[in-house]
Amino acid sequence: MEQNIKLIWDFRGPAAAKTAEHHAIHLGEFVTKEGKNYEVGHAVISEMHAIAYLIVPKAEMIAMRDALRPHRGELVEIKT
Repeated sequence: MEQNIKLIWDFRGPAAAKTAEHHAIHLGEFVTKEGKNYEVGHAVISEMHAIAYLIVPKAEMIAMRDALRPHRGELVEIKT
């Protein structure tokens, strides 16, 4: 299994879902511009909390973290 890092941006408040969805669009544009094939998405956690995320290989996490400044990250394992 390959270790990856899920970089996460948290959004809170009544507009959290729309904000996370919009932020994910910009993350996708960044990934395309960089020529990478990373998973990008967004998810609604609750009525007042949503996230946008980018899953990157562990080896590239520091470069992406420094470039994009996520709020937090977590380890995810992708079965290949």
